[in-house]
Amino acid sequence: MTRFADAVIREDNFCDQQSFYVQPEKLVEICEALKDDSGVDVQLLSDITSLDWLNHDQEKHGRFEVIYNLYSLTHQYRFFLKVHLPADKPHIASLTDLWNGANWLEREVYDLMGIVFDGHPDLTRILTPDDFEGHPLRKDFPQNWEQPVFGWNKDDPPEVIN
Repeated sequence: MTRFADAVIREDNFCDQQSFYVQPEKLVEICEALKDDSGVDVQLLSDITSLDWLNHDQEKHGRFEVIYNLYSLTHQYRFFLKVHLPADKPHIASLTDLWNGANWLEREVYDLMGIVFDGHPDLTRILTPDDFEGHPLRKDFPQNWEQPVFGWNKDDPPEVIN
């Protein structure tokens, strides 16, 4: 990460898990370097998740935080890249060109949190219906919403499996 020292906002180590908070516009370049550098050899994007810091002290850095769980199979080492995004434009570049597995992970974060992954090949909902309004993991999502009816099976009796 010394090559990108100017892009690293801060580092954190909690319970022996290393995290680097990086500038969002440098994310793709950093990930390319981590994947191509044999000294690090990050070939596996294990997970992408996100946080909503609404009404929390951490919101001063940006309402949303996207967390990339990276793993080097060669060196058996895991670490995290984290980026903060503003509430008014929660956009970040897609990593699907680097890791095919990012496709589904980014769609899940988009669907549940509303974070847009620019350049994603098919950024559509994956867990909620296509016509679902809002993003259910945001802290300002209404807690008294009703489960939508899925039109394709609402009149069909459930199948009994013996």
